Amino acid sequence: MGDDLPLLLGLLLVAAAGTGTVLVRDPVRQSFVMSLFGLALATLFLLLQAPDVALSQLAVGSVLTPLMVLLTVRTVRRKARGERREESG
Repeated sequence: MGDDLPLLLGLLLVAAAGTGTVLVRDPVRQSFVMSLFGLALATLFLLLQAPDVALSQLAVGSVLTPLMVLLTVRTVRRKARGERREESG
């Protein structure tokens, strides 16, 4: 039981971060929570003795995916503002 405690805490952290990612509605905030979810998964992979998967998860799940979401939200909002200006002008 004592050896399973870190793994159990890691699983609970992943479950909490995943639930938080789903419950947050604002895309900008959701990308930050998704980054925390990626960190939690990387931690879990380390606990499961898979450091190569943990490093990949850090790069993709904690940095690249949230960054792509932020850039996409920014682009969509800029285009929406541009379309509103053209309609009113």
